Amino acid sequence: MTNSLSAASARVGSGLRIGVLALQGDFREHLRAIEATGAEAVGIRRPKELDGLDGLVIPGGESTAIDKLARAFDLAGPLKERIADGLPVYGSCAGMILLAADIADPATDLSGAPQQTFGGLDITVRRNAFGRQRESFETDLDFKGLDFSATESGVPPVHAVFIRGPWVERVGPDVEILAQVEPADPEHASHAVPLPGTARIVAVRSGRLLATSFHPEVTGEKRVHELFIRMIRGEA
Repeated sequence: MTNSLSAASARVGSGLRIGVLALQGDFREHLRAIEATGAEAVGIRRPKELDGLDGLVIPGGESTAIDKLARAFDLAGPLKERIADGLPVYGSCAGMILLAADIADPATDLSGAPQQTFGGLDITVRRNAFGRQRESFETDLDFKGLDFSATESGVPPVHAVFIRGPWVERVGPDVEILAQVEPADPEHASHAVPLPGTARIVAVRSGRLLATSFHPEVTGEKRVHELFIRMIRGEA
């Protein structure tokens, strides 16, 4: 199932310039999703390319690799500063990890130093929380904030694909929970990590920062990107 943008929604990003961090991961899919909203989408690899952005997307991929490459390209410091200064950012999967204030199970390098994040979201995440590649799964989620896509039957669920996805174990007082995976869903029987009696948080928002554990860019589900655009415009 896909939820493509309507003709009106395909113009919602008109006039905006949105960067996609293009160091590693599925940045090309995010570039296409941003372009579908009518916004200009540009790949970001150097600090000077952050100038003039209305928002930024941090894609899925390997959070440790993106962390190391961002530091190698002298992007980590400028990114932290821009996020702290209020740059709107959407992070999917690895992007959620990189926006988190804390990682429950950080990877470490050869010297034992833990991986770093850009921060911004007052959350604690757990990497690969639903299991490894073979435990990838798809499910439909009730997702807050998508009222702009309502039909006569209500707001259609978001079809979410989880590929080695994190989940959120702690949210701060200013963080809104947008979506959760419910443990009773029989489609999750293949999870490597049991989910007894606990819903797992997989989408959050704080101000103009948005993060999801899953990959809307790979399913044709465009409404999460449209929500991000509307957040930038102050319409959501």
